[in-house]
Amino acid sequence: MVNAWIVASIVAIVGGAVGFFVVLRGSAFVAHAVPSGSFAGAAAASLVGVNTLLGLGVFAVGGALGIGLLSRRGRHDVATALTLVFMLGLGALFLSFSAAYAPEIYSLLFGEVLGISTNQLAPTIALAAASLFVLGVLYRRLLLSSVLPDSAPARGVALFGVELGFLLLVALTTTMTVPVVGTALIFSLMVGPPAAARSFTARPYQAIALSVGIALVVVWVAIALSYQTNWPVGFFVGIASAVAYAAGRTWAFARRNRALHTRRHGAIPARPLVRS
Repeated sequence: MVNAWIVASIVAIVGGAVGFFVVLRGSAFVAHAVPSGSFAGAAAASLVGVNTLLGLGVFAVGGALGIGLLSRRGRHDVATALTLVFMLGLGALFLSFSAAYAPEIYSLLFGEVLGISTNQLAPTIALAAASLFVLGVLYRRLLLSSVLPDSAPARGVALFGVELGFLLLVALTTTMTVPVVGTALIFSLMVGPPAAARSFTARPYQAIALSVGIALVVVWVAIALSYQTNWPVGFFVGIASAVAYAAGRTWAFARRNRALHTRRHGAIPARPLVRS
Protein backbone atom coordinates (compact mmCIF):
# COMPACT_ATOMS: atom_id res chain seq x y z
CA MET A 1 0.00 0.00 0.00
CA VAL A 2 2.87 2.39 0.74
CA ASN A 3 4.31 1.77 -2.73
CA ALA A 4 0.86 2.24 -4.25
CA TRP A 5 0.35 5.63 -2.60
CA ILE A 6 3.84 6.84 -3.52
CA VAL A 7 3.71 5.78 -7.17
CA ALA A 8 0.12 6.89 -7.68
CA SER A 9 0.91 10.33 -6.23
CA ILE A 10 3.91 10.71 -8.54
CA VAL A 11 1.80 9.64 -11.51
CA ALA A 12 -0.92 12.14 -10.59
CA ILE A 13 1.55 15.02 -10.32
CA VAL A 14 3.17 14.35 -13.68
CA GLY A 15 -0.06 13.37 -15.43
CA GLY A 16 -1.85 16.48 -14.18
CA ALA A 17 0.96 18.79 -15.26
CA VAL A 18 1.57 17.26 -18.68
CA GLY A 19 -2.15 16.78 -19.22
CA PHE A 20 -2.68 20.55 -19.07
CA PHE A 21 -0.84 20.87 -22.38
CA VAL A 22 -2.56 17.79 -23.77
CA VAL A 23 -5.89 19.58 -23.29
CA LEU A 24 -4.59 23.01 -24.29
CA ARG A 25 -3.19 21.67 -27.58
CA GLY A 26 -6.23 19.50 -28.34
CA SER A 27 -4.08 16.36 -28.25
CA ALA A 28 -6.38 14.00 -26.36
CA PHE A 29 -6.17 11.52 -29.26
CA VAL A 30 -2.38 11.49 -28.92
CA ALA A 31 -2.70 10.90 -25.15
CA HIS A 32 -4.79 7.86 -26.00
CA ALA A 33 -2.79 6.59 -28.98
CA VAL A 34 0.72 6.63 -27.48
CA PRO A 35 -0.07 4.54 -24.36
CA SER A 36 -2.40 2.21 -26.26
CA GLY A 37 0.26 1.63 -28.90
CA SER A 38 2.98 1.14 -26.30
CA PHE A 39 1.06 -1.93 -25.15
CA ALA A 40 2.77 -3.71 -28.05
CA GLY A 41 6.11 -2.96 -26.38
CA ALA A 42 4.94 -4.58 -23.15
CA ALA A 43 3.83 -7.65 -25.09
CA ALA A 44 7.18 -7.84 -26.91
CA ALA A 45 9.11 -7.42 -23.66
CA SER A 46 7.10 -10.18 -21.99
CA LEU A 47 7.70 -12.43 -24.97
CA VAL A 48 11.49 -12.08 -24.89
CA GLY A 49 11.69 -12.02 -21.10
CA VAL A 50 12.88 -8.48 -20.38
CA ASN A 51 11.43 -5.75 -18.16
CA THR A 52 8.08 -4.63 -19.53
CA LEU A 53 8.88 -1.04 -18.55
CA LEU A 54 11.71 -1.11 -21.11
CA GLY A 55 9.36 -2.34 -23.83
CA LEU A 56 6.80 0.30 -22.92
CA GLY A 57 9.41 3.03 -23.13
CA VAL A 58 10.81 1.94 -26.49
CA PHE A 59 7.42 1.67 -28.16
CA ALA A 60 6.07 4.84 -26.56
CA VAL A 61 9.02 6.85 -27.86
CA GLY A 62 8.82 5.12 -31.25
CA GLY A 63 5.11 5.87 -31.48
CA ALA A 64 5.65 9.52 -30.53
CA LEU A 65 8.37 9.92 -33.16
CA GLY A 66 6.19 8.20 -35.75
CA ILE A 67 3.27 10.57 -35.07
CA GLY A 68 5.56 13.59 -35.18
CA LEU A 69 7.29 12.68 -38.43
CA LEU A 70 4.18 11.49 -40.27
CA SER A 71 2.14 14.54 -39.28
CA ARG A 72 4.81 17.00 -40.42
CA ARG A 73 3.52 16.88 -44.00
CA GLY A 74 0.10 15.37 -43.41
CA ARG A 75 -2.94 15.50 -41.17
CA HIS A 76 -2.15 15.07 -37.51
CA ASP A 77 -5.17 12.91 -36.72
CA VAL A 78 -4.49 10.57 -39.64
CA ALA A 79 -0.84 10.17 -38.64
CA THR A 80 -1.88 9.43 -35.06
CA ALA A 81 -4.46 6.85 -36.14
CA LEU A 82 -2.06 5.10 -38.52
CA THR A 83 0.65 4.90 -35.86
CA LEU A 84 -1.86 3.54 -33.34
CA VAL A 85 -3.24 0.78 -35.58
CA PHE A 86 0.27 -0.24 -36.65
CA MET A 87 1.45 -0.69 -33.06
CA LEU A 88 -1.78 -2.41 -32.01
CA GLY A 89 -1.28 -4.84 -34.90
CA LEU A 90 2.21 -5.60 -33.65
CA GLY A 91 0.84 -6.11 -30.14
CA ALA A 92 -1.74 -8.60 -31.40
CA LEU A 93 1.02 -10.49 -33.25
CA PHE A 94 3.27 -10.65 -30.18
CA LEU A 95 0.42 -11.86 -27.98
CA SER A 96 -0.46 -14.60 -30.46
CA PHE A 97 2.98 -16.18 -29.95
CA SER A 98 2.40 -16.92 -26.27
CA ALA A 99 -0.34 -16.62 -23.65
CA ALA A 100 1.98 -17.32 -20.72
CA TYR A 101 2.09 -13.68 -19.66
CA ALA A 102 -1.64 -12.97 -19.93
CA PRO A 103 -2.06 -11.77 -16.28
CA GLU A 104 0.83 -9.33 -16.63
CA ILE A 105 -0.50 -7.99 -19.92
CA TYR A 106 -3.97 -7.64 -18.40
CA SER A 107 -2.54 -5.56 -15.55
CA LEU A 108 -0.85 -3.26 -18.07
CA LEU A 109 -4.15 -2.80 -19.89
CA PHE A 110 -6.24 -1.97 -16.84
CA GLY A 111 -3.72 -1.05 -14.14
CA GLU A 112 -2.41 -2.85 -11.08
CA VAL A 113 -1.37 -0.13 -8.67
CA LEU A 114 -1.77 -2.42 -5.67
CA GLY A 115 0.82 -4.73 -7.22
CA ILE A 116 3.59 -2.12 -7.44
CA SER A 117 6.82 -3.58 -6.07
CA THR A 118 9.64 -1.72 -4.35
CA ASN A 119 12.02 -2.16 -7.29
CA GLN A 120 9.60 -0.18 -9.49
CA LEU A 121 9.87 2.94 -7.33
CA ALA A 122 13.29 4.07 -8.57
CA PRO A 123 12.47 3.83 -12.32
CA THR A 124 9.15 5.61 -11.76
CA ILE A 125 10.78 8.43 -9.80
CA ALA A 126 13.52 8.77 -12.43
CA LEU A 127 10.99 8.96 -15.29
CA ALA A 128 8.88 11.44 -13.33
CA ALA A 129 11.89 13.68 -12.73
CA ALA A 130 12.82 13.48 -16.42
CA SER A 131 9.24 14.32 -17.47
CA LEU A 132 9.04 17.35 -15.16
CA PHE A 133 12.48 18.53 -16.31
CA VAL A 134 11.46 18.34 -19.98
CA LEU A 135 8.20 20.10 -19.17
CA GLY A 136 10.10 22.90 -17.42
CA VAL A 137 12.45 23.32 -20.38
CA LEU A 138 9.63 23.39 -22.93
CA TYR A 139 7.07 25.28 -20.82
CA ARG A 140 7.22 28.75 -22.38
CA ARG A 141 7.57 27.47 -25.94
CA LEU A 142 4.76 24.97 -25.41
CA LEU A 143 2.50 27.67 -24.02
CA LEU A 144 3.26 30.10 -26.83
CA SER A 145 2.88 27.53 -29.61
CA SER A 146 -0.37 26.28 -28.06
CA VAL A 147 -2.02 29.68 -27.55
CA LEU A 148 -0.52 31.66 -30.47
CA PRO A 149 0.64 29.10 -33.06
CA ASP A 150 0.60 31.61 -35.92
CA SER A 151 2.86 34.17 -34.26
CA ALA A 152 5.13 31.68 -32.45
CA PRO A 153 7.61 31.26 -35.38
CA ALA A 154 8.10 35.02 -35.52
CA ARG A 155 9.21 34.86 -31.90
CA GLY A 156 11.82 32.20 -32.59
CA VAL A 157 9.74 29.14 -31.67
CA ALA A 158 10.24 26.13 -33.98
CA LEU A 159 6.79 24.57 -34.11
CA PHE A 160 7.95 21.15 -35.31
CA GLY A 161 10.66 20.95 -32.67
CA VAL A 162 8.22 21.90 -29.92
CA GLU A 163 5.67 19.38 -31.21
CA LEU A 164 8.28 16.63 -31.27
CA GLY A 165 9.42 17.54 -27.77
CA PHE A 166 5.83 17.49 -26.57
CA LEU A 167 5.23 14.04 -28.09
CA LEU A 168 8.35 12.69 -26.41
CA LEU A 169 7.12 14.19 -23.15
CA VAL A 170 3.83 12.32 -23.56
CA ALA A 171 5.84 9.15 -24.24
CA LEU A 172 7.85 9.60 -21.02
CA THR A 173 4.68 10.20 -19.03
CA THR A 174 3.06 7.16 -20.63
CA THR A 175 5.94 4.89 -19.67
CA MET A 176 5.72 5.78 -15.99
CA THR A 177 1.93 5.85 -15.67
CA VAL A 178 0.93 2.70 -17.55
CA PRO A 179 1.77 0.30 -14.67
CA VAL A 180 -0.53 2.32 -12.39
CA VAL A 181 -3.70 3.00 -14.39
CA GLY A 182 -3.08 0.86 -17.48
CA THR A 183 -2.95 1.73 -21.16
CA ALA A 184 -6.71 1.56 -21.62
CA LEU A 185 -7.53 4.39 -19.21
CA ILE A 186 -4.35 6.43 -18.86
CA PHE A 187 -5.73 9.19 -21.05
CA SER A 188 -8.58 9.66 -18.55
CA LEU A 189 -6.02 10.82 -15.98
CA MET A 190 -4.22 13.04 -18.49
CA VAL A 191 -7.42 14.58 -19.86
CA GLY A 192 -10.11 14.55 -17.15
CA PRO A 193 -8.39 16.53 -14.34
CA PRO A 194 -6.71 19.08 -16.69
CA ALA A 195 -9.97 19.65 -18.59
CA ALA A 196 -11.79 20.15 -15.28
CA ALA A 197 -9.09 22.56 -14.09
CA ARG A 198 -9.40 24.65 -17.26
CA SER A 199 -13.12 24.97 -16.58
CA PHE A 200 -12.33 26.63 -13.25
CA THR A 201 -9.53 28.95 -14.36
CA ALA A 202 -7.85 30.13 -17.56
CA ARG A 203 -4.55 31.11 -15.92
CA PRO A 204 -1.82 28.55 -16.80
CA TYR A 205 -0.06 28.28 -13.43
CA GLN A 206 -3.32 28.07 -11.51
CA ALA A 207 -4.76 25.58 -13.99
CA ILE A 208 -1.70 23.32 -13.73
CA ALA A 209 -1.75 23.43 -9.91
CA LEU A 210 -5.48 22.70 -9.85
CA SER A 211 -5.06 19.91 -12.40
CA VAL A 212 -2.41 18.26 -10.23
CA GLY A 213 -4.63 18.64 -7.16
CA ILE A 214 -7.63 17.05 -8.89
CA ALA A 215 -5.46 14.23 -10.25
CA LEU A 216 -4.14 13.51 -6.74
CA VAL A 217 -7.66 13.30 -5.35
CA VAL A 218 -8.70 11.06 -8.25
CA VAL A 219 -5.92 8.51 -7.75
CA TRP A 220 -6.22 8.51 -3.96
CA VAL A 221 -9.95 7.86 -4.14
CA ALA A 222 -9.36 5.22 -6.84
CA ILE A 223 -6.79 3.38 -4.71
CA ALA A 224 -9.06 3.35 -1.68
CA LEU A 225 -12.04 2.08 -3.65
CA SER A 226 -9.95 -0.48 -5.54
CA TYR A 227 -8.59 -1.83 -2.24
CA GLN A 228 -12.09 -2.15 -0.81
CA THR A 229 -13.76 -3.68 -3.86
CA ASN A 230 -10.87 -5.47 -5.62
CA TRP A 231 -12.00 -3.82 -8.86
CA PRO A 232 -9.41 -2.41 -11.31
CA VAL A 233 -8.03 0.94 -10.24
CA GLY A 234 -8.30 2.16 -13.83
CA PHE A 235 -12.08 1.88 -13.62
CA PHE A 236 -12.26 4.22 -10.64
CA VAL A 237 -9.74 6.60 -12.21
CA GLY A 238 -11.94 6.85 -15.29
CA ILE A 239 -15.15 7.39 -13.31
CA ALA A 240 -13.60 9.95 -10.94
CA SER A 241 -12.00 11.85 -13.84
CA ALA A 242 -15.35 12.01 -15.62
CA VAL A 243 -17.07 13.26 -12.46
CA ALA A 244 -14.40 15.95 -12.00
CA TYR A 245 -14.83 17.10 -15.59
CA ALA A 246 -18.62 17.16 -15.26
CA ALA A 247 -18.31 19.26 -12.09
CA GLY A 248 -15.98 21.68 -13.87
CA ARG A 249 -18.30 22.09 -16.84
CA THR A 250 -21.30 22.56 -14.55
CA TRP A 251 -19.48 25.28 -12.63
CA ALA A 252 -18.38 26.99 -15.85
CA PHE A 253 -21.95 26.87 -17.19
CA ALA A 254 -23.32 28.40 -14.00
CA ARG A 255 -20.67 31.12 -14.02
CA ARG A 256 -21.41 31.96 -17.66
CA ASN A 257 -25.12 32.20 -16.92
CA ARG A 258 -24.50 34.51 -13.97
CA ALA A 259 -22.30 36.75 -16.09
CA LEU A 260 -24.91 36.83 -18.87
CA HIS A 261 -27.65 37.69 -16.38
CA THR A 262 -25.54 40.51 -14.93
CA ARG A 263 -24.85 41.98 -18.38
CA ARG A 264 -28.52 41.86 -19.35
CA HIS A 265 -29.98 43.37 -16.20
CA GLY A 266 -27.02 45.32 -14.88
CA ALA A 267 -26.24 46.07 -11.28
CA ILE A 268 -28.85 48.13 -9.45
CA PRO A 269 -27.06 51.19 -8.07
CA ALA A 270 -27.57 51.98 -4.43
CA ARG A 271 -29.81 54.98 -3.71
CA PRO A 272 -27.83 57.88 -2.29
CA LEU A 273 -28.53 58.94 1.24
CA VAL A 274 -30.40 62.25 1.48
CA ARG A 275 -29.84 64.29 4.58
CA SER A 276 -32.90 66.00 6.02
